Amino acid sequence: MNYDTNHIKSGINAGLIAGVVFGAMMGMLGMLPMVAKLLGGSSAIWGFIVHLIFSVIIGGIFGFVFGHMAINKGTGVILGLLYGVIWWVLGPLVIMPVWLGMGLQLSVAGMTMAIPSLWGHLVFGFILGLIYPMFAQKEKTNS
Repeated sequence: MNYDTNHIKSGINAGLIAGVVFGAMMGMLGMLPMVAKLLGGSSAIWGFIVHLIFSVIIGGIFGFVFGHMAINKGTGVILGLLYGVIWWVLGPLVIMPVWLGMGLQLSVAGMTMAIPSLWGHLVFGFILGLIYPMFAQKEKTNS
């Protein structure tokens, strides 16, 4: 397995675990039906599935872009938190509202409404960055 494949696979695995935690948080806040709308559904279960699909993609991107730097838990957490903020801007403030026909939400009001989502994205990034190095190290020894 080559270097980039290891990072991507490790990011996918870490993204799935971080996504389960973030998805549970979203479920408690009643946000999953809105996520389901991104792919034509309306149920919380479909929203959770859609969320996990995005989580593994986002995790894989993390591994590809930041994996070579996220070699230990400390650096991984810092990069994961930064990555969580980036996806908070991209996800609930740009991609999701545009996709659903609501327009960009980059105003102070839009960002304020998305503060609960910021916490979720920070938790996702923290977990992603914390466990990514463990997966990467395991993959490295298995190859």
